Amino acid sequence: MQEVAKLSRAVVHLRRVAAQLTKATTMADNCHDTRPYSTAKNDEDVSTTAAILIIGDEILKGHTVDTNSAFLTRALRKLGVSVQRITVVPDVQEVIAKEVALLAPQYTHLLTSGGIGPTHDDVTFESVAMAFQEEVHAHPELARLVKEFFGAVDEESSTMKLAMVPRSAKLNYGVDPRTRQPLRYPLVSVRNVYIFPGIPSLLERAFSGVEHLFAGSGTTFHTREVFVDADETDIAPMLSRLQAGWGSRVSLGSYPDWLSNYHRVRLVLDSNSQQGVDSARVQLLEELPKGSVVPLVTDPVSIATAEVYTLANSGTPLGDKVLCALKTMEAALDRKYPDSKDKVKALYIRIVSPFPEMERFLQDTIKRYDLDLFSVEGSIRQALGEVQERRPALRAVVMGTRRTDPYSHTLTAMSPTDPGWPEYMRVNPLLDWSYHDIWAFLRTLMDNTSRNKSLRTVDGRGVTRYRPAHMLEKEEEERNSRV
Repeated sequence: MQEVAKLSRAVVHLRRVAAQLTKATTMADNCHDTRPYSTAKNDEDVSTTAAILIIGDEILKGHTVDTNSAFLTRALRKLGVSVQRITVVPDVQEVIAKEVALLAPQYTHLLTSGGIGPTHDDVTFESVAMAFQEEVHAHPELARLVKEFFGAVDEESSTMKLAMVPRSAKLNYGVDPRTRQPLRYPLVSVRNVYIFPGIPSLLERAFSGVEHLFAGSGTTFHTREVFVDADETDIAPMLSRLQAGWGSRVSLGSYPDWLSNYHRVRLVLDSNSQQGVDSARVQLLEELPKGSVVPLVTDPVSIATAEVYTLANSGTPLGDKVLCALKTMEAALDRKYPDSKDKVKALYIRIVSPFPEMERFLQDTIKRYDLDLFSVEGSIRQALGEVQERRPALRAVVMGTRRTDPYSHTLTAMSPTDPGWPEYMRVNPLLDWSYHDIWAFLRTLMDNTSRNKSLRTVDGRGVTRYRPAHMLEKEEEERNSRV
């Protein structure tokens, strides 16, 4: 029996070594095995694991910023899947195939992103086939879908590359989580390798439709954040001591932030035990220097509705302005949406180079409130003119105009547009708000600011920092951060 055990361990060892070899012949290892391909080891802490393979020259050359790995990591973690490896490779078939052959046996799931399309550098399907020593073929169902999407196409046309997949490929049809309708195009998988598109919006939609494929691990990860206004070097010994005491039950990450106006270190506690992470947080708060913990809300939008109405009913001067603004907006909405059946329509006047944070906030807001949004570029007058052409039934526009804005001193809460402008009723709920009212309101909800050179300062160590925006002294410098 001892000899059998030794032989078994030797076989396992050889498989692990074989997975790391780069020759094409090693890619054929276990290619005829019909069982799930992954041999990832499960343990008490991580029962389901994943690796992410980002494919694209544009990522490695800096032409495109990778956001897919961040999205997939967060989404998988919510499902109880621990992402343990993220790799970026170029659009080279042999390199992609080598990574697939290396990663697939080690983890429960391997998710690839990019390299799906009709051009010469879209080689992901061929690469996965090479990794498992399979041929690619025109999948009849995918060929039908390609013709349905692109019209009559020749069998030799470039668009038919989208139908050329490994022989053992499986088609996974997802469900739109909002409409509960089946998605028209499937996600292709080969064994435990799931092949996602590289375009972020398509990847996110595809993942949301098939997330059930990655659920069911039985593991729930719990995270707590603590923001500290202290130098990392001062608290490092204490952090090391706490981590040593917690062992593998709780992990503690320390991330300095020299540009924040509110904290210098973000501490992150992670565990698959809620009790463990909560107990660790209590102990951490007790050990940190007194007065160093900063109460920072990282997702203010999620609590905004309750906070706004609490402030509106507070009886304070600012609360009275909030209440008045709400009544103005509710009156305008009640005229158009008395039964609240239609989606609220929103206009986004997009600048040439918007802040990424603004774009993400916009997408989150659209999803959260189910807005019917359309975006245009240009000045406000140009934007309203385009809106009038595209949505002629609209009659009023809610705007954030304040009386201190140019040409706004004679406006009322509801004012028609000026002669020569597209005809609309302008609804101005913030008309009598001052700059400091705006920041007092925002700081009730969150503590995040954008940089304004008028707030720039240099601390005692020579590090450039920015004071919080609500500390701006001269109101006319409010727009100094705008281009």
